[in-house]
Amino acid sequence: MKNTINDVIKILEAWSNPAYQESYDNAGLIVGNANQELLGGLICLDLTPKVFQEAIDNNANLIISHHPLIFNPIKKLNGKNNAEKIIMEAIKHDICIYAMHTNLDNIFSGVNHAFASALQLQHIEILSLKEQQLKKLITFAPTRYADIIRQALFEVGGGNIGNYNSCSFNQTGFGTFKAEVNAQPFVGQIGELHHEEEMKIEIVFPAFLQSTMIQTLQKVHPYEEVAFDIINLANTNPYIGAGMIGTLQESMDLEQFILFLKQQLSLPVVKCSNCPSKKIKKIAICGGSGSFLIPTAISKHADIFISAEFKHNHFIDTQNQLILVDIGHYESEIATKKLIFAKLIENFSNFAISVLEENPVKYF
Repeated sequence: MKNTINDVIKILEAWSNPAYQESYDNAGLIVGNANQELLGGLICLDLTPKVFQEAIDNNANLIISHHPLIFNPIKKLNGKNNAEKIIMEAIKHDICIYAMHTNLDNIFSGVNHAFASALQLQHIEILSLKEQQLKKLITFAPTRYADIIRQALFEVGGGNIGNYNSCSFNQTGFGTFKAEVNAQPFVGQIGELHHEEEMKIEIVFPAFLQSTMIQTLQKVHPYEEVAFDIINLANTNPYIGAGMIGTLQESMDLEQFILFLKQQLSLPVVKCSNCPSKKIKKIAICGGSGSFLIPTAISKHADIFISAEFKHNHFIDTQNQLILVDIGHYESEIATKKLIFAKLIENFSNFAISVLEENPVKYF
């Protein structure tokens, strides 16, 4: 059976749903018809003319880019810049363009996990948790239908908490209702007060699945009118958020750690705070531009924060609080391509996938 591009997108979005992206972002399918047959794929950090030509040369009709080709609205397509030219050529060649950006940054198994693994960090956790990501569905069903309803809700993504699935709370009781003249009751008689032994079912789910959860409940529930509540939870999801923090197995001197960092990530050069040498144990990281997480890294008592695109004042303002290390935007996200490749090859071993290396910055 031949795979479509949409088959790939379903796998990617089950792993890193676009709902986890930041409000300014543009993750997801940007250009193309996802229902076409998948011929080949190409993975990159930035979609440049060189990358696009590589896709054409290799007969790849799916490009997966970490950074979206389109960030701001495009009002005209005249080929006046690289983005417009690539969009026009992508449409002409039936090439789909898909972006996985801050949604891949914000999941536990995403960009920052790969970053942390490269540094051999232990006891890792999300640095800044993303709020309002969890909701709870509460419904009431005839006891004999409870298992069917629970299983259906589990299958669409409800009840997953960390390393556990099929999580729910259940309590027996009885419900009352009286069917009116135009009703078609599943149990009970028109005009008579009915008592039914019911199960109260409570299931936590990711907020973006709300419509799917409701549709599934209404599809499998036997009642004509399904009673349910949706509650917004103040609980944070420990697996969704920005950056990551962890510890080294053994403390290192600053100079020793910088050498280790450069070796592990193949870095030609880094920018580091000008501060007295100290022991490094607790490390905060963020792939891409992470200056917004400096206050959080300080509050979590990190010894050092590694990210990219720090400004001059950041190094000044954090003296005596936190060592900052700027390794470059591309360098902090380079593991992203291999991360996406591993997910695809795990699920689609029967088509060609290319990972293109191209750093837009050169060091002299």
